[in-house]
Amino acid sequence: MCYYNLMAKALKSKLYFFLASYFRFFAAIQLRKWSPQIIVITGSSGKTTLLHLIESQLGEQARYSHHANSSFGIPFDVLGLKRSTLQKTEWLYLLLAAPVKAFKKPYLQKLYVVEADCDRSGEGKFLASWLKPAITVLTGISLTHSMNFDPLVANGKFPTIEKAIAYEFGYFIEYAQDLAIVNGDDDLSKSEFSRARAKVEQIKQPIAANFYQILPSSTEFIIDGELVSISALLPREVFFSIAATKTLVNKLGASFDPSFKNFKLPPGRSSVFAGIKNTTLIDSSYNANLDSMQAILDMYRLYPGNNKWAVLGDMLEQGSQEQQQHEKLAELIKVLNLKKIILMGPRVCKYTYPKLKSILPNSGIIKFEQPRPLLDYIVAEIRGGETILFKGARFLEGVVEHLLQNKSDATKLCRREKIWQIRRKQWGL
Repeated sequence: MCYYNLMAKALKSKLYFFLASYFRFFAAIQLRKWSPQIIVITGSSGKTTLLHLIESQLGEQARYSHHANSSFGIPFDVLGLKRSTLQKTEWLYLLLAAPVKAFKKPYLQKLYVVEADCDRSGEGKFLASWLKPAITVLTGISLTHSMNFDPLVANGKFPTIEKAIAYEFGYFIEYAQDLAIVNGDDDLSKSEFSRARAKVEQIKQPIAANFYQILPSSTEFIIDGELVSISALLPREVFFSIAATKTLVNKLGASFDPSFKNFKLPPGRSSVFAGIKNTTLIDSSYNANLDSMQAILDMYRLYPGNNKWAVLGDMLEQGSQEQQQHEKLAELIKVLNLKKIILMGPRVCKYTYPKLKSILPNSGIIKFEQPRPLLDYIVAEIRGGETILFKGARFLEGVVEHLLQNKSDATKLCRREKIWQIRRKQWGL
C-alpha cells in the first residue's frame, strides 16, 4: 500500500506543472486582455498578512488574489475560477470552464496584488516568468516545504536546502520590472539581490528596542518616527510588512493611513477569541515553520497574562530537516514563562518532547499524538482565566472550534472548506 501511495505521489508531482500550464495558458489570454499593473507578494511566511495590510490601504483600487497563491490558484483567480470544496469532483468543471473564462470581461481594477508561494522547485520561475510583476515584495526566506527541495541538494545542484529555496524565490526578484522591496535583515533574501534587473529597496528593523509593543488586543510599531497602532496581535517581524506597505503605497502615489482602520487579520494568524470558562484563545493554527514559531512565541512572551498555556503542533514538510527543526523548537519554548506546555502531533512527540524534557526536567510538559485527546484534556483542565496559544499543524483549528465561547466565531477560523470539515470529523473533531 505504501509503495502505491509513493507511486501516486510521484506521478502527481510529475503532472503538476503539465496540468498547471493548461490553466496558465488560458489565464495568460485573460491577463493580456486585462493588462493590470501586477504587484507580487512572496516569501516563506507572512504573505497573507501583508496582502491584507496592503488591501486595507488600497481598498477597491486593486484586485487581490485571496486564497490563491500557487501555480494553479493564481491562474484560477485570473480566470475567475474557484475551488470551493477542494474535492476531486471539481476538476472536470475547472478543465471545461478555463477556455471559456479566458475570454470573459476583464476585471475593472488596474492593480493586481498577487500572493505567490514556492511550494516546490520550478514554481518560482513558472509564476514569475509569466506574471512579470512591476513590483515584488519579498517578506523573507526560510525552511518551508523543505521536503520538496531535498532532491536538489541530494543531486548536488545546491549546497543546502536553504539555498535551493532562496534561489526559487529569487525568480520574483529577477523578473521584477520596476522595484523589488525586500527584507534587508534576511541573509537568504539578500543572497538573491544580484539577480535583480529592477531597483532593490531594503527595509530593516530599527536597532532600538522600543519600536514594537504588544498590548492585550493591539500592536504598536514606530515606522519612520510615526506611531502605527493596529487592532490585532502581530509579531515583531510584521514591522517589515508594515514598512513595505508604506513604501508601496507611496510608490503608487496613494495616501498612507497609519491607523490601518480597514485591516482584517486573516484566519489562523493570532486571532483572539473568547473561550469557554472565561479563557482567552489565541489562534495561530494556519501553519508553522521554525521562523513563524519563533515569531509567534516571541510575541506571546510579551503578551500580558498571568496563566499562559501554549499548545504547539507539528511543523510539516520539513523533509531531511524534520528532526533538527523540531529539536530547535524546544530551545524556543524554554525561555517562555508558561503554566502548561502541550505538544500535539507525532513529530513534536518524537523530537521536541524529549529535547524539552532534557532542558526543563521539572516542568509539566504534556504530549498528545491526536487532537481529540488533546481537546478532552484542555476541557478537563482549564479552571478559568487561562490564555491559550495554538500554533502548528494537525487540526488545531478544530480544537479551537470546540473551545469557542461564541460558536458563530467558527466562521473566522481557517480551513472552513468541506474537505477539511470531513477530515476533522474523521479525527474526532
